[in-house]
Amino acid sequence: MKFTFYGHSCFAIEVAGKKLLFDPFVTGNPLAKDKIDINSIEADYILVSHGHGDHTGDLVAIAKNTKATVITAYEIVNWLNAQGIDHAHPMNFGAFNFEFGEVRFTPATHSSALPDGSYGGNPGGFLIKTSEGNIYYTGDTCLTMDLQLIPRYAKLDFAIMPIGGNFTMNVSDAIMAAEMVQAKKVIGVHFDSFGYIKIDHDKAKADFKAAGLELVLPEIGASFEI
Repeated sequence: MKFTFYGHSCFAIEVAGKKLLFDPFVTGNPLAKDKIDINSIEADYILVSHGHGDHTGDLVAIAKNTKATVITAYEIVNWLNAQGIDHAHPMNFGAFNFEFGEVRFTPATHSSALPDGSYGGNPGGFLIKTSEGNIYYTGDTCLTMDLQLIPRYAKLDFAIMPIGGNFTMNVSDAIMAAEMVQAKKVIGVHFDSFGYIKIDHDKAKADFKAAGLELVLPEIGASFEI
């Protein structure tokens, strides 16, 4: 599996011959807007965890450009339909088999409103089971006991978690979350983009290491094999 980071909570995973893009937000991110050209981003599927602008800011543009199938909450699909995007698959909390594997939309404890203020449905995360490995992206969430259910569904190869605090889990919360989902390797997202969520990178990695875990903090634009 290949992982590419586009900043904030926007990343791509290439798995089972498909390119999965998550939470497209680049042009509104001051750390990414001069580094990433959204027209260069390729995707077969776009998975959107919730409606907030820092997760959907470039969704319409990239969905139109790539013709990718958008997988997200039912209410966000309705919002996309109104903007001329009809290649979308609506979900609520549950699982569905796609050509690349099973996607389970999982609860996240957060909020969800779309950029125009309309209701974005339930915020969530994605547990993805494929022939090449199992991935869990929590989406924006605080630490919640629901995370303990994840190992009942799948043994994870790695997890992607927000670590910036304030709006989501911070580093110490993410360590507990990693223990709950039984993920030894965590890719951190949702950090540094704005003043509220800046972190100490060295301390974050050291704290994870002290807990017997590995934290990866990717550079914007970086790609690597998982």
